[in-house]
Amino acid sequence: MEKITKITPTEFEIMDEIKSRWSPRAFDDVPLSESEIKQLLEAGRWASSSYNQQPWRIIYGLKGDAVYDRILSCLIPFNQDWAKNAQALFITAFKKTNKDGEPYYHAMHDLGLFMGNVVIQANHNGIAAHHMGGLDQEKAHQEFEFSEDFEVATAVAFGRYGGAVESLPEGLQEQELEQERSRMSISDFAFNGNFESK
Repeated sequence: MEKITKITPTEFEIMDEIKSRWSPRAFDDVPLSESEIKQLLEAGRWASSSYNQQPWRIIYGLKGDAVYDRILSCLIPFNQDWAKNAQALFITAFKKTNKDGEPYYHAMHDLGLFMGNVVIQANHNGIAAHHMGGLDQEKAHQEFEFSEDFEVATAVAFGRYGGAVESLPEGLQEQELEQERSRMSISDFAFNGNFESK
C-alpha cells in the first residue's frame, strides 16, 4: 500500500523529520532487523539527561521472537488488536532514584528525551513509531523482572509506513486516513511572561 502522508500546518518552518512524523496503527509487513532497532537505540543513547545519569531502560522484541510476544501480552486488548501487526515492540522504563539514592524527579523527562531521539531517527529511516500508555505496567514489571528501583512507563510499536488500513479494526480505519494533523497553537502553551490558563 502507498504510504499515507498527512498535512501538518506548521506556524514556522521545521525539520522534515518532525513535520512528516505521525503515529500509524497500520504498518507495512516488511520486517525490521536487529541492526535497524540498534540504530534507533543508538540515537536514543545520545539524548541528554540530568547529570548524564541515563535513567532509561528498554526491553525490545522483534516480530516472531518470544520477547515480542511477551511485550504484546502486556498491552491492553485494544492495543493488542492493532499492535500485533507492528514489526517491533518496546517497553520503556526509568530509574526512580538518582545516583545519590534520592527521588529522580527528572527521570521521566529524560526518558522522553531518549524516545524523542529514537522517534526522529526512526522517521528519518522511514520507520513509524506509535507510543502507548495502554499497557499493564505491573504485569510488564513482573514479566521482565525489573527491580523495584525501576518503573515501567510506556510501550511503543514500530514498523515501516505504508501498512494496509484494512488490517485495522473497523473503528480505527477512518482515524488512520484523516488527512490533517492538529496541535495547540504556540500561544496556547508558551508565555513570554506569566502562565495563562487556557
